[in-house]
Amino acid sequence: MNNVDELLGIMDTLRDPDRGCPWDRVQTNATILPHTLEEVYELAEAIGNANSSAIKDELGDLLFQIVFYSKLASEAGQFNFTDVVSNISEKLKRRHPHVFGENKLHTPGQVSLSWEKIKAAERQSAGQVKQGLLDNISNALPALITAAKLQNKAATVGFDWDHVDPVIDKIREELAEICEALDEGADKDKLSEEIGDLLFACVNLARHTEVNAETALMSANRKFRERFAYIESQLALQGKTTEQASLDEMEALWQKAKSVRGEV
Repeated sequence: MNNVDELLGIMDTLRDPDRGCPWDRVQTNATILPHTLEEVYELAEAIGNANSSAIKDELGDLLFQIVFYSKLASEAGQFNFTDVVSNISEKLKRRHPHVFGENKLHTPGQVSLSWEKIKAAERQSAGQVKQGLLDNISNALPALITAAKLQNKAATVGFDWDHVDPVIDKIREELAEICEALDEGADKDKLSEEIGDLLFACVNLARHTEVNAETALMSANRKFRERFAYIESQLALQGKTTEQASLDEMEALWQKAKSVRGEV
């Protein structure tokens, strides 16, 4: 028995009506979905920390989620884990004719265009009604990822700036509109709209500089967490808490935290 067969066997046992786990037996697609999302973010955190041991662990957790969904589908007579593997294998070969066929492509841009054409042909073959260019981008994704996908898709038909300068100008424009809204005492809805426009423009800047906005923000969050923890630890050495320290004291420690990390 190989490792995959062993995992599938464990899943069968967990769902067994007589000797299975009481928790696993009552789960559905809907109830395990939140756990799947949690596992994806834990994997992202492990990757951000460059922790290979944690990455291995989180990949295992994510694989178990896939096995779980497949087991539920098998019980419903829909498909099983083998079908999932076969489906993705066939899809990857079909969408990479430049690797598994005769159609040679040489740049990532050519590959992306080919990928979209193949997907469109697949939808047409399945009898799906022609959609708008952006219709198949899920709104369930994190907002930064959705913004980047919308921009990338629009760029495939030429709706994009060809260099970064206009993107930076757009960010300045959006920031000026926020300042104007604040000066005018705009309500929260107006400010939310303007800040959303600024964030969208920042995602565009990340895209044009080939930076992933989602992982960049995750890195910034991690950096903030580490610096703030440094402030707390240094204050504790002084017998203080953050509630007892002044803003000036915390700012000084913040700057020290940056120097400790070798940051400017």
